[in-house]
Amino acid sequence: MTDKKHVIIAVSLIAVIWSFYIVFHHNPLADVQQEIIKKCISVVVLWGAFIVFAKLYDRIIILPQELWANRKLIWKLSKNDFRSKYAGSYMGIVWIFLQPAVTVLVYWFVFTMGGRTPVSDTRDYPFVCWLIVGIVPWFFFSDAWGSGTGALLGYSFLVKKVVFKISILPIIKIISTGFIHVFLVGVTLVILILNGIYPNIYWIQIPYFSLCTFLLVLGISYITCSVVVFFRDLGQIISIVLQVGVWITPIMWDIENLSRPLQIVFKLNPVFYVVDGYRMALLDHMWFFEHFYSTVYFWIFTVAAFLFGALVFKRLKVHFADVL
Repeated sequence: MTDKKHVIIAVSLIAVIWSFYIVFHHNPLADVQQEIIKKCISVVVLWGAFIVFAKLYDRIIILPQELWANRKLIWKLSKNDFRSKYAGSYMGIVWIFLQPAVTVLVYWFVFTMGGRTPVSDTRDYPFVCWLIVGIVPWFFFSDAWGSGTGALLGYSFLVKKVVFKISILPIIKIISTGFIHVFLVGVTLVILILNGIYPNIYWIQIPYFSLCTFLLVLGISYITCSVVVFFRDLGQIISIVLQVGVWITPIMWDIENLSRPLQIVFKLNPVFYVVDGYRMALLDHMWFFEHFYSTVYFWIFTVAAFLFGALVFKRLKVHFADVL
């Protein structure tokens, strides 16, 4: 009970600090009315999430506690899941890296040979670099979301074991996908260097934006992996959402070509923050905190998604074994 009280007090202090920072922060380049609206929405959502956390603390805290307590098992099973994906094929683990690498190289070839684009005219670097830097985090998000959603179905034999902590299954799948992401980031950096874009201090933000992607997809996956057990069509719906999402994030085209109101609508997609963040770090020489409201919005959304995911998972997991 004492630990609960201390945690709630600590979180409330963090919420107060964030609220003051949001209210008193001012962007001289922002529209005054839009800035006020963003501040009001951010503060309301922030305190709404805190109230939910405080009232449902006992239900929510179970999930992170189980993940931390089983961290060594999670790491071990993640590596085993990674190795087992193509265990029956001749080339084995090579396929895990080869498929996304070939996709990146195809984009490189097509857009290098395909002529000029609007982005090429407004940037100091080739369009293919802008494209690849944006699509690599999208690969991570889309693959991790698909894998995380199907975690309980794929490991149904473990779900039926009473003593096994099934809450670790989604994160195992996401970490397994993260190994591929690390490789693709390495390929991306090599491509940038070959195009005359060399390492600089801003590149140290890549682990931060990778963590952003990981936590975002983790929270969403706990929601979808719980629901898909009872509604199998959700997997197909997510596939369609991902097919559309690659275009509305946006990745293939520049959001600056849209009007200001439409830009705000598209930026409500939290994945845009990650995609744009990779481009800021690797290409545009900008820090993530220079986009203050986007950062605040992303973290509020991500925390809210994780809290909701923890509640949904806790509520439905007692029925998983019966359905599977």
